[in-house]
Amino acid sequence: MEPALPGSGLLELHQPPPKRPRFGEPQKFLPIIFVVVTICFLFCSYINYHIRYLLQLDKGVNERVDESMRFRGTVELVIFLYLTTLLLICYLRSILAHPGEIPDGDPQWEYLPQDGQASDWMPMSLQEMKKTGERRHCKWCGKYKPDRCHHCRVCKACILKMDHHCPWIYNCVGFANYKWFFLLLLYAVLDCHLIVWSMAESVKRCVDEPETRFVTMFMTFFTETLSLFLAVLTTLFFGFHIWLMMKAMTTIEFCEKSLPKKDGEARSYDSSVYNLGFFGNIRVVLGDDVLLWFFPISAPSGDGLNFMSDETRLAKDMESGKGVRRRTHQKTQRVPRRHFGEEQRLGYGSTYSGLGYGDPIRPS
Repeated sequence: MEPALPGSGLLELHQPPPKRPRFGEPQKFLPIIFVVVTICFLFCSYINYHIRYLLQLDKGVNERVDESMRFRGTVELVIFLYLTTLLLICYLRSILAHPGEIPDGDPQWEYLPQDGQASDWMPMSLQEMKKTGERRHCKWCGKYKPDRCHHCRVCKACILKMDHHCPWIYNCVGFANYKWFFLLLLYAVLDCHLIVWSMAESVKRCVDEPETRFVTMFMTFFTETLSLFLAVLTTLFFGFHIWLMMKAMTTIEFCEKSLPKKDGEARSYDSSVYNLGFFGNIRVVLGDDVLLWFFPISAPSGDGLNFMSDETRLAKDMESGKGVRRRTHQKTQRVPRRHFGEEQRLGYGSTYSGLGYGDPIRPS
């Protein structure tokens, strides 16, 4: 019988749980079915009880056709089909695209390496730390957490740059699918407002013409009411996410800042260490190519693991000696733990020019 290796019991205890299939719970498709049914209803009702009337498809060959009305109906139909197509593409991509997770087999993020000892190696760009100054780790996944990463108990995984879990897409909204979710909200807002404002003409017609059939009147009013309700909800939610984008925050980070503060800390929504400025924050969400910002292609650059750059407020604050996120973020960059003699031998004596800060790196 072979002797057990040192630390093998500890390794077995901290082995990450086996991965579960992403769509292994059929009951969670119910919200998606509800959304699809709602989209289909609004689509069919708008076409049948508004566009069909404008195009005057019920008129005979010898009947006079109002060309201006038909032209208006054609324009509204083309715009509606365009927006609905983009909405469906973004909705599908939001569901199918994985939001991003911590890579497997990477010693940089493994909580316990093969020798059974906790890793002393720490990425230079890591900012979010525990109150004790140690790296954050997930007790369920058995991995160190990158910045802005959180564990989703619904998806049973750590999600990179997690924004929130959305039951309407049966998926988390994170680094790799946030653009698709953001555009989904945009096209939902545009689609609902198009129905509300253009179909107001059909609503007025039903009121002005008492001979209108009850089914036509009911469907027209119900479609207008439902689209108005959805337009208000999606507009508010989309406006909130625009504000988050401008502040370089996720929903989770916003909620963290909203919690009651201790030690006299002031609540501030303008202190995100990931702020890149107006255009920089937009590029982080919509991608680097401005011409492709509003199309469901060209995902933002990056890997979702590192968010440090010379443009962030963190770099500026470090250069001026300011403390940043005192309670949950480290104030100075950290290096792999080595003995002082080894650091002198490797030349870690004064500065690390790769970061461009000029701050001395002290041996830990």
